[in-house]
Amino acid sequence: MAGLGGLRNTVRQELVARQLDEQLGALFPQPAGAHARRRLRVLDIGPGQGTQALRLARAGHLVTGLESDPRMLAELRAAVAAEPAEVRERFVALSGDGRETGRHFGPACFDVVLCHGVLMYLPDPEPLLAALARVLAPGGLLSLLVRNGDALAMRPGLQGDWAGASDAFRSDGYTNRLGLATRADRRGPLTAVLDGFGVPLRAWYGVRVFTDTAADHARAPQDPHELHLLLDAEEQAGRTDPYRGVAALTHLCGVRA
Repeated sequence: MAGLGGLRNTVRQELVARQLDEQLGALFPQPAGAHARRRLRVLDIGPGQGTQALRLARAGHLVTGLESDPRMLAELRAAVAAEPAEVRERFVALSGDGRETGRHFGPACFDVVLCHGVLMYLPDPEPLLAALARVLAPGGLLSLLVRNGDALAMRPGLQGDWAGASDAFRSDGYTNRLGLATRADRRGPLTAVLDGFGVPLRAWYGVRVFTDTAADHARAPQDPHELHLLLDAEEQAGRTDPYRGVAALTHLCGVRA
């Protein structure tokens, strides 16, 4: 958990890691008596600094990061360059748009596709989801992390922004903490889209139920015991109704039929 930065990002990355590991363990179990874990082919769309992608590469998987932002791509490549040689050999960082995966990859060539914090910047998520479904192998996992449109009023409401809370009931658009105009996704419609592309929903989680309104500069607890308690509380909330339904982010895990 070291190096994850502020409290909100620490909670996000740690919870998504736990949830991913749960799904990967169920879908790709280690054979009894096997000495080496199966190497999965992983594609991460918009990996940013590569927190999840690098974690999977360190675990032995073959990872490709596809990043459209030149600045973030440079940061990703710098992070990969700082890894040991065996991790660098398992990681490829490419420049590209996830909606154009057909230019880079053939069909059904990845076991796992990650798309975290990307759909919110697209006015229409369907072209990207269609492209990701195409490159996902049968039985493969699609992991989406989206802004939760079903609870968009929670953050402004808890912060006393009553106008913002009222607006959230009428629109899926919002301005994020970076000042950018973005968009939230609702689980029901997004699940229907995934069904249409042959990637039915297997599981879903909430991410950041209790800590979403923390200030940008808030740091994760330095005391390991306190941090452990915080993350466990967030993890339980993220998989328990009705709490997960009001989380800031929704983590959807679909499996290619």
